[in-house]
Amino acid sequence: MIVASFLTKDLLHNWQLGELYFMQQLVDGDPAANNGGWQWTAGVGTDAAPYFRIFNPILQSKKFDPKGQFIRQWIPELSNVPTQNIHEPWSMPMDVQQQYGCVIGKHYPTPIVDHAIVKDRVMHAFQLSS
Repeated sequence: MIVASFLTKDLLHNWQLGELYFMQQLVDGDPAANNGGWQWTAGVGTDAAPYFRIFNPILQSKKFDPKGQFIRQWIPELSNVPTQNIHEPWSMPMDVQQQYGCVIGKHYPTPIVDHAIVKDRVMHAFQLSS
């Protein structure tokens, strides 16, 4: 749901792009579950989440991976980042980035959007379309 919310609401992409990509990548993909999950998260379809339900990827990361174990396992560039910064590594001061070998923009990309800003943009867009 977090990826679906980010793609469809933060980036304003068509949910079908994410649904197709995930279906091609999933080893246990089920067309009905995959399609329904993407529609629900995007706020379309017969059983849609309210348009204003926009998941905050940082808060979700903190909630479901508080110590950053999953992040460290699957994103080696962040493996040495202190737990207090693991969910927002771009917030580390430059000396801390250098100390832990994770300079944002060099070893790990800068965020492509600021969730706080794009959340307001998508809410405005959905309100206009109502």
